Amino acid sequence: MTEHVEWSDAEAPAPQATAAVTPADAADAARLVAFGLQPKLQPARDQEYADLLRRYREDPPFARLADAVAAGLGLVVLEVSLRAGMAVTAAEDSVFAVRMGDYARRASADSGDRFLHGLAHLAVAALAFPRPEDLADDGYIGRVTVNGVDAFVRQVCRRLEERAAEQGENTDPATDAPGLEAAWRIWARRSATGATKDARRLAGSTTGIVAKAVAFLTDSGFLQRTGDDNGGTYRTTARYQLQVRDMAGSAALAELLELGVVPVTDGTPTLLPPEDTDDLELVADAGLPFHS
Repeated sequence: MTEHVEWSDAEAPAPQATAAVTPADAADAARLVAFGLQPKLQPARDQEYADLLRRYREDPPFARLADAVAAGLGLVVLEVSLRAGMAVTAAEDSVFAVRMGDYARRASADSGDRFLHGLAHLAVAALAFPRPEDLADDGYIGRVTVNGVDAFVRQVCRRLEERAAEQGENTDPATDAPGLEAAWRIWARRSATGATKDARRLAGSTTGIVAKAVAFLTDSGFLQRTGDDNGGTYRTTARYQLQVRDMAGSAALAELLELGVVPVTDGTPTLLPPEDTDDLELVADAGLPFHS
């Protein structure tokens, strides 16, 4: 006869303890963050990257560990997916933060050009994603051209000048005054192309400044170059959409949008009178992949 044994609470097997984090887990989490810091690396072309992304999505403890590693480096995780990889952006106090002043100093010896470089980045973002629904649609791909961005900003300059004249504002302030109002006036005065004796585009021309901006965005994995027409043609990436989505809504970007930007598909600037700007309520503050 088989004796049936009853287990008391005291005798019941203890629940299995949560597995401790191992050095290998920490190394894998750090490796995933390192992949995220290589913006041009595509998960579809790197099996280890894709495996770590899958583990992040399927293993919550590992995901928390990877998030902690990113936070310790001053990084904010925007999205983790096969579409965008581990998309991160740098917090203001991160060693990975890119500051507009540093970028502008590397691009030009003229400190006044800082505003122009900032305006170029604002214009690329506004032209690439002119509507809130474009930012919300994961399948949306924006397209811009160097000449198109410059032409778009010059249209904005004319619109702002007309508005200032209508309101009786000073249309010729000091060129070192801060803000978008000063930037568009400096831009309007600057040569669109300029040229060296061998017909190369001058870095200090407005198309030269736009070219510098899109080259930086391409190197950062935010844009992909698709051709040479119109000074260079580019398409947006999932990472750039996430970046602009996270940072969209600065007063400067909102002002550009409220001037009546309409959707484009080929990088050609289009500016029409606004019909209704009540739906331009985006997230608070930003517009640039930089910290001030």
